Amino acid sequence: MASHSDTLVVFFGATAGANGGKLGSDEREIILLVWQIVDLHEKKVGKLHKCFVKPDTLELTDQCKEETGLALDDIVKAEPLDKVLQQFQQSVSSEVKCLGRSTYTLCVNSPLVIRQALHPEASKKNLVLPECFFSFVDVKKEFHKCCPNAGLVQKLTLTSMLECILYHKFSCVETVNYKFDSGTCSKTEPVDSETVIRARGLPWQSSDQDIARFFKGLNIAKGGVALCLNAQGRRNGEALVRFINSEHRDLALERHKHHMGSRYIEVYKATGEEFLKIAGGTSNEVSQFLSKENQVIIRMRGLPFTATPQEVLAFLGPESPVTDGTEGLLFVKYPDGRPTGDAFVLFSCEEYAQNALKKHKQILGKRYIELFRSTAAEVQQVLNRYMSTPLISTLPPSPIMPVPVLTTPPFLPAASSTRDCVRLRGLPYTAGIEDILEFMGEHTVDIKPHGVHMVLNQQGRPSGDAFIQMKSPDKAFMVAQKCHKKTMKDRYVEVFQCSTEEMSIVLMGGTLNRSGLSPPPCKLPCLSPPTAYAAFPTPPAILSEAALYQPPLLAAPRPPQTTAHSPAHTLAYYPPQPHLYMNMNMNYTAYYPSPPVSPSAVSYFAASPAVAAAVAAQPHPAAAASPVLPQPGALVRMQGLPYNTGVKDILSFFQGYQLQPDAVLILYNFSGQCSGEALITFPSEEIARRAVAERSNNPFYGQQVHLAFCN
Repeated sequence: MASHSDTLVVFFGATAGANGGKLGSDEREIILLVWQIVDLHEKKVGKLHKCFVKPDTLELTDQCKEETGLALDDIVKAEPLDKVLQQFQQSVSSEVKCLGRSTYTLCVNSPLVIRQALHPEASKKNLVLPECFFSFVDVKKEFHKCCPNAGLVQKLTLTSMLECILYHKFSCVETVNYKFDSGTCSKTEPVDSETVIRARGLPWQSSDQDIARFFKGLNIAKGGVALCLNAQGRRNGEALVRFINSEHRDLALERHKHHMGSRYIEVYKATGEEFLKIAGGTSNEVSQFLSKENQVIIRMRGLPFTATPQEVLAFLGPESPVTDGTEGLLFVKYPDGRPTGDAFVLFSCEEYAQNALKKHKQILGKRYIELFRSTAAEVQQVLNRYMSTPLISTLPPSPIMPVPVLTTPPFLPAASSTRDCVRLRGLPYTAGIEDILEFMGEHTVDIKPHGVHMVLNQQGRPSGDAFIQMKSPDKAFMVAQKCHKKTMKDRYVEVFQCSTEEMSIVLMGGTLNRSGLSPPPCKLPCLSPPTAYAAFPTPPAILSEAALYQPPLLAAPRPPQTTAHSPAHTLAYYPPQPHLYMNMNMNYTAYYPSPPVSPSAVSYFAASPAVAAAVAAQPHPAAAASPVLPQPGALVRMQGLPYNTGVKDILSFFQGYQLQPDAVLILYNFSGQCSGEALITFPSEEIARRAVAERSNNPFYGQQVHLAFCN
């Protein structure tokens, strides 16, 4: 807008708490609105209107009483905010009409009264604000542009500033977005770090629109809300939000510990790099899917792998039609085309989306389906996560596997009292390998190859601890001295020097605290689900048959260790041969995940059918010397398991069939999640046939499973 109308409405407000430069920062309600009409053409001012507002909480801070001169008695009998806003609109419209005008410009002494007080409170109370509050002029900014040499603005009154800019054309009318616009973000798009914040403590079911509503009054960039996911692909209660400029970002930081419902939300600074890592994408398929404007996105999780678009449309029903039919469906797949069980759906309006959400946990096929709101950034993030999953199909197709690949390199050496390791405690749960390397700074060069080990809890989530192997005890000592209590993402991290023995015990399920070392509950790694996978001796004959199944559902065991007197368990990790992994831009933790709940921690690695068959047929030099003999019996394949299935659950299901824990092998994919299948070795073929016949039709924790022999 190059110029302004001849009529100005000067607007002012105060809250029951902080005012002035901190107006709205303490989430207190508005208690006073003041406005006055200024006729520039006739050089006259209208009547000064002063209206008290009754807040929901009748309480005034001492600072408010001192700055405004108001007492509690002044607002007890006042009207609520919605009534006062109606009075404002009627009064202004009447006066402007008397002047023979049809438009006016809203002027404020500070944008805080509009952005930090009025819009947030109206949003929480579900009030519809008059259109005039979505565009306004900041008199201080205009005065500074008109009179750059006029001295400190804080020492000038609103009247004196208005007199100086009466005949000045307003160069910029500020606006407040009516709604948040979703969209996509390219990984190559530059993002200013001064415009990004991290919101923490969000309800897991909150959508991008809910987050935009929390920041109502501030303008978020298109597609500027990115919900963060944990390692299991579920929301972790955090989001990265990108604003249109640094001014709005700074105002967002003032909403630290404001409330969304009953939860308070923490707001911190973040970087453009962090935003792009979550929201950035390069997939043409995703860009095309999200190219339709003003669509509501719903995420479906737990779909049967055989589900077709027509079955999904029939599941949603005619009351929730999908935009453009099958074109409004996006199935999430692995790079080799296998379905993941996730899909995203577009709806043209909120009503259709609400009808779809009513299908939450209803059955499709033999599985219940989860539905919840999603965002464009989450679509990108989920696609990025699955498309970067390491696949065995990218391995060289040669049927001969070199012997060194099958050996277990000692990334975690045998127990030693040498204190050449450090323990990091108090890491942010979102911290990754890259964050730790940045935290270490110049000491990164002293880390042993593959020497960073994240510690996960029994649910497979980050525990806030990590162990790092250094090249020498002196290097470990220096790191502990230099990095102790340095900050990482607004949290200070404790760094302690420790030994390889202490590290190994913790990684295998033990504890290390001020009282000393507590060994794990068993001598093998304590996994979730708890089982001794490393000791499961699978005969070559079984492997050659099991190799017929498609990757990565097959887990081929490494040969047994031959060390006769090992002082401690050596955890098995993926070998570092570069030809094993073709996508070198993959997350570091995908190469060397840390125990527990890790395929590498259980001495198994996924294999393609050709590779597994070759491994099964290839005699291992240590096999003859191994004291472990092949198990007799029959192998049964169990399909359709819930993703949270544990070994104890399967043993309970087959109670009475003489199964031992080491006879159950749950198959995991490379993201550390249960693939929904397990291999079970029964003591004899007779027992196996009886189990298949008797248990095939029994539900497994409410879910139908399929049992079949691996002939």
